[in-house]
Amino acid sequence: MQIYAVGGAIRDQLLGTPSQDRDYVVVGATPAQMEAAGFKPVGKDFPVFLHPRTREEYALARTERKTAAGYKGFAFYCSPDVTLEDDLIRRDLTINAMAQAVDEHGELVGPVIDPHGGQRDLAARVFRHVSPAFAEDPVRILRLARFAARLPEFTVAPETLALMRSMVDSGEVDALVAERVWQELARGLMEARPSRMFEVLRECGALARLMPELDRLWGVPQRAEYHPEVDTGVHVMMVIDTAAAMQAPLTVRFAALVHDLGKGTTPADVLPRHIGHEQRSVALLEAVCKRLRVPTDCRDLAVLVAREHGNIHRSGEFGAAAVTRLLERCDALRKPERFAEALQACEADARGRLGFEQRDYPQPARLLAAREAAAGVDAGAIARECAGQVELIRERVHQARVAAVAGVLGQAGA
Repeated sequence: MQIYAVGGAIRDQLLGTPSQDRDYVVVGATPAQMEAAGFKPVGKDFPVFLHPRTREEYALARTERKTAAGYKGFAFYCSPDVTLEDDLIRRDLTINAMAQAVDEHGELVGPVIDPHGGQRDLAARVFRHVSPAFAEDPVRILRLARFAARLPEFTVAPETLALMRSMVDSGEVDALVAERVWQELARGLMEARPSRMFEVLRECGALARLMPELDRLWGVPQRAEYHPEVDTGVHVMMVIDTAAAMQAPLTVRFAALVHDLGKGTTPADVLPRHIGHEQRSVALLEAVCKRLRVPTDCRDLAVLVAREHGNIHRSGEFGAAAVTRLLERCDALRKPERFAEALQACEADARGRLGFEQRDYPQPARLLAAREAAAGVDAGAIARECAGQVELIRERVHQARVAAVAGVLGQAGA
């Protein structure tokens, strides 16, 4: 048997960037030979094995044949007579269809095997499909878009973009399962410039099929005095890139992505104002989360940010009572970590505007200080004094929090 490192590890090595993992292809072996060598089988659809020591994955070289719609509609063929070239031609992009031999110590040896011009396209900063088989798997559209977020200086080859558009037009994208869509979107959101992922998805028409609620934001105007970039879609892309620059977690980046969905349904006769867009955003993003099976932590933070981001932005004008009500609506006392993430998303929103990128945003410091003061109220002692009168307890606790917040805001000169 001969072992090769393939795909991302070779691409990243040539780019001079760290590679998170390494994929291996084994040529000239059978499953029985792999098990005899100590490898543990783990593949369900085709033979994949774990190395007995490193636990890295090794896949037998394979070919594939399209049998049904969607990314699961394939039949795979593995045999010792499948060559490395047979395996590489089924891969998505030329920059991912390179290989290099591996010696017995796991070191790369020999020249890079590059039958499809991957090194040329790396140098030209181009995403190009390997073969027409690219069109058989709709996940490849998502993967290419995600790579665009990781490598934002790359462009999509015209013939590849045309192929992607034909896949959308044929309905192939509609066969994608929710879990896989979310997986790729989540990974793309965590890349260096997530806006590039959505730009590519828009350009080929896939975003309108996968997230029409987001796609319709482009071309929707906002008031120029608050949003010099004017276009709502452009603003949202600036917000998610700002969140990425802040090294924000996935929950925050997703909340940033969907916080303004309601602006896409604002009646034309009231534009560029967006009265009540917050509640419309909540309803729309809840539908998105249900459709894509978004994890609960991402959904809950997104709902909070969509509903309250306007109030958080204006909170510098609030007195102690209004600030306390905001804290209580956000459940900030019981869930301080989530509240801190909501403030981070709001900061990305405030700075994700043309000319506002470096503007000071004092609201988080003020609200966190207020939260700490309100959290210092001894609700248990108040409950004991009120002898179990629930409504009286609730009112007295609220009043005590207002007083504590007033003290902090007063010290801050507010």
